[in-house]
Amino acid sequence: MMNEKTDTGNDRPPFRYDARTANEIELNWQEHWEREGTFGSPNPAGPLARGFDRMAGRRPFYVLDMFPYPSGAGLHVGHPLGYIGTDVYARYRRMAGDHVLHTFGYDAFGLPAEQYAIDTGRHPRETTAANIAAMRRQLRRLGLGHDRRRGIATSDVPFYRWTQWIFLRLFGAWVDERTGRARPIEDLVAEFESGARPVPGGRSWGELTAVERRRAVDARRLAYVAEEPVNWCPGLGTVLANEEVTAEGRSDVGNHPVYRRPLRQWMLRITALAQRLIDDLDDLDWPASLKRMQRNWIGASDGAHITLAVAGDASGPGIEVFTTRPDTLPAATYVVLAPEHPMVERLVAGPWPEGTPEAWRHPRGRAGKREWTPRDAVAAYRETVERLSDRQRTSDSTDKTGVFTGAHAVNPVTGTPMPVFLADYVLPGYGTGAIMAVPDHDQRDREFADEFGLPVRLESGPTAEWQGVTDAIAWLERHGIGEGVRSYRLRDWLFSRQRYWGEPFPIVYDEHGMPIALPESMLPLQLPEMTDFRPEPQQDDSSPPVPPLARAKEWATVELDLGEGPKRYRRELNTMPQWAGSCWYYLRYLDPTNDTAFVDPEVEGYWMSPLDPAGPGGVDLYVGGAEHAVLHLLYARFWHKVLFDLGHVSTKEPFARIFNQGYVLADAFTDDRGMYIPAAEVVQADDGSCTHQGRPVTRRAGRMGKSRKNGVSPDELYERYGADTLRLHEMAMGPLDTDRPWRTDDIMGVHRFLQRLWRNVVDEHTGLPRVADTPPDADTLRRLHQTIAAVREHFDELRYNTAITRLMELNTHAARLERVPRELAEALVLMAAPLVPHIAEELWSRLGHRESLAWAPFPEAEASLAAERVVTIPVQINGRTRFTLEVPADAEREQIERLLTGHADFAAHTDGRAVRRLVIVPGRIANIVL
Repeated sequence: MMNEKTDTGNDRPPFRYDARTANEIELNWQEHWEREGTFGSPNPAGPLARGFDRMAGRRPFYVLDMFPYPSGAGLHVGHPLGYIGTDVYARYRRMAGDHVLHTFGYDAFGLPAEQYAIDTGRHPRETTAANIAAMRRQLRRLGLGHDRRRGIATSDVPFYRWTQWIFLRLFGAWVDERTGRARPIEDLVAEFESGARPVPGGRSWGELTAVERRRAVDARRLAYVAEEPVNWCPGLGTVLANEEVTAEGRSDVGNHPVYRRPLRQWMLRITALAQRLIDDLDDLDWPASLKRMQRNWIGASDGAHITLAVAGDASGPGIEVFTTRPDTLPAATYVVLAPEHPMVERLVAGPWPEGTPEAWRHPRGRAGKREWTPRDAVAAYRETVERLSDRQRTSDSTDKTGVFTGAHAVNPVTGTPMPVFLADYVLPGYGTGAIMAVPDHDQRDREFADEFGLPVRLESGPTAEWQGVTDAIAWLERHGIGEGVRSYRLRDWLFSRQRYWGEPFPIVYDEHGMPIALPESMLPLQLPEMTDFRPEPQQDDSSPPVPPLARAKEWATVELDLGEGPKRYRRELNTMPQWAGSCWYYLRYLDPTNDTAFVDPEVEGYWMSPLDPAGPGGVDLYVGGAEHAVLHLLYARFWHKVLFDLGHVSTKEPFARIFNQGYVLADAFTDDRGMYIPAAEVVQADDGSCTHQGRPVTRRAGRMGKSRKNGVSPDELYERYGADTLRLHEMAMGPLDTDRPWRTDDIMGVHRFLQRLWRNVVDEHTGLPRVADTPPDADTLRRLHQTIAAVREHFDELRYNTAITRLMELNTHAARLERVPRELAEALVLMAAPLVPHIAEELWSRLGHRESLAWAPFPEAEASLAAERVVTIPVQINGRTRFTLEVPADAEREQIERLLTGHADFAAHTDGRAVRRLVIVPGRIANIVL
């Protein structure tokens, strides 16, 4: 494939492998692969079915990279670590006989693109497309073997049409608590109508008005609208997910203050599948640490719900608390509610009870105001808590704050009144948002009690019959004041964003303010064309958000005929969060051009069926960073399980095996302001001190990244060494699942390996093969098959660094031979091909092969040829042969001595006698002189 070179103009051999040769080879082969469609993976049906008959006998195998966001800054050498790793594995599995699907796309909606559009005035569609084009160019230059026909971006209208379609499936479904599975909402309506399921409120279905019926149904939908406490960021004009808020309670983008406040938002009822999300982790080949993070995030707790009567209000509803230790109820001395709890307004209606301590009559730190009422004190405290993130509120290091509501609840065991407080360490989404505090059993409760002077009661049970949690629950249930339950830390998924650059909701609102799904015939609902993407200015942090889509007035209100004749409807002005498209993109890769379904069932079943019939099915290998261990994976699993329950996919889990790659580390530097400065501009002295423009700077270790200004562009490394050298270096730096420091100078080691591999096959002066068509000698043949066995094992386990070590050892052995046997040369090239595909293709071509090696069989090891050759030597005791010893034929004296002294017969014949001398002739004889 490489063009012949005849005149170099210097002393450089015309066919030497260097940067110039590498770049020419790589560009040629990348064009060849694209022109020939080398990595196309045909489907069993549909538009991509051409060539599927050639896949007969091959097992489908799906390799997937975690969805990247197309940044305008381009790639640094840390980005492609996982992409190279999956490419190596996909190429290896293809050569090992599998039908491999490996493609790539872009998570293209989201806040960064919109914020950039606000700052520059460029449409986010334009900047996103430019960023994707730049990233595609850089990744193509790496020689990644993707099926480019399947590439997608979540902002493409044909893609988000199906994101909207899936949202409508969520809106049109509920979870039957009897089975734990999602069912069509029509089934719920049928059960209400027939009386098989009681209607909330006690009336019959026929007694309800049409609006009341809709409310009863909407309350069970998996996608629903509710007023929930959210992270509101006025500076960005949008609600943020918890992961988008820093530990200091500020926005990750822009560092703006974030407040907790109730807003009416779309929610997804992920809690309805919480137990399945825990249980089904057992079936997955995921890292134990990743499973542990998901289980902890869901946070299942077994305990009891207990209803506590409010003192002086026997007719009203009680306070429902959740506890994992109902047996400690007799020792409870006070009650704590989350500041957002819906009962707060009722509890603070009256004056302070007589005898209320002064320290309880105002929120902590606000004693300056005189004559606080309970309502004033609670309002002031809630305003303070609004400025705290959940992480700040639950941190063990945070001082305990709170305020008395003026109300008391009654301990149902002792009959003692318990003061009811609000405290930020109780969150509204965990349990019931209210706890009974037992300072004798809980450190956090004890710290709060000490802060407010609350009593510590030591009783452990009301009667001798309480022997633990089970007995306590039975007592509560017998007296009608509680029941055993399982609670979860997991909260329903906030699914609204007050932004422009996201998927529009396929929802309109009628004259009652109730949501109505658009029919599928109206999909896709496209974003309106706009030029101003800024959120409406807020008067203060309490003003309601006005999304940018409100400016598109002709779009925001529309006349439609949805079955009742033409009517005016109001569109949903929020958009979906960036998570939406990444919840299901792996399914669209399977069938990206299908315009009648989000994926053809036959195609989905072919690629997602389990390799092991007893397995969960799903993507065979999913590689990405551990930072996505919880939310992305949890959200995708939730969507997939709903689609599975509704019959749209064939597997209960989306990702059978996950592998978390490590990160590339690089020194970063900060100036005296604590600001990062470009690492490339730092000067290091001999004593290790560093300066920037003559001023001292501080070295900081960490991941390579744009924000730390320590990125190394792959483009300059392509130019200096070629993409194969960069690929090999990243795989050789250490195990793929561990972090590794970046040192550019180290790259020369693997570059020299490629130069030696080239010289072992190609004459640098003629460009012709220099291999010998003679069989390898016995020693070379043994080394070859031992290497094949080891490399296969290491590739299977994604241990590329150790596979590279074995290839280097075999390559060094080949270099010592006068001429490399063809059998050895071709096996070396084939084994190196997944790692360094361009040079391997070129060498394969020069060895006389017309077809690409991308589909060539990977070498197989023969156990008999890989076995070490051994010889049997006699062992003499004082000149007489007593036993024999098997040793490797090439064993040196030291190795034979170790084997001899460790032999059982050696101990038997020398027991109690001194060994004066050992005479060893390697390969011949050993004599023990006693």
